[in-house]
Amino acid sequence: MNALQDHKMFDFGVLRELRKREDLTIEDVSSRSGVSAAVISKLERNQTRAELETLFRLSRVFGLNAADLLNLAESQTSHRTGSDDYESGAFEFQRIVYANITCFHGRAKKGATISRPEIHQDDYELCWVLGGSVRIRLPHEQHDLGAGEAIQFDAILEHTYEATQDCELIIVHLPKPKRF
Repeated sequence: MNALQDHKMFDFGVLRELRKREDLTIEDVSSRSGVSAAVISKLERNQTRAELETLFRLSRVFGLNAADLLNLAESQTSHRTGSDDYESGAFEFQRIVYANITCFHGRAKKGATISRPEIHQDDYELCWVLGGSVRIRLPHEQHDLGAGEAIQFDAILEHTYEATQDCELIIVHLPKPKRF
């Protein structure tokens, strides 16, 4: 693979963005990381490859680990998907699924309930009511949300949705950070 092909996979111009966000000069990053200013400059302009030790040293300057810096430098391409129709209880949804997030755009008529939502992984659940109103019951609390209101809770808890008016909502499942 030639150097031009490498640059399509990784864009270390992200270093410049991180550096400017932190209001640092190349010299500041060099003195904090022990990486020469010339190497940092070449990396920012994608004129050289980054060695693993260099990534490690540079990442620490920005409070990242080397894998996070490499991930930021990976040439970003969009990930397009389509929705599928999904029903739960009397709620109708369109759903999109990615590796790190699942989003539901739902509608329900007044009186519709999801009395036993599907078992969740160890996620957070966010519900944003776009129109109408919804009652959400959790083990020790109940919330009535109207248009423009949102709630986030631990999705592993038993929870019930009830449309107290015809409603439209967005539900997002967000994975919790790994603990170990």
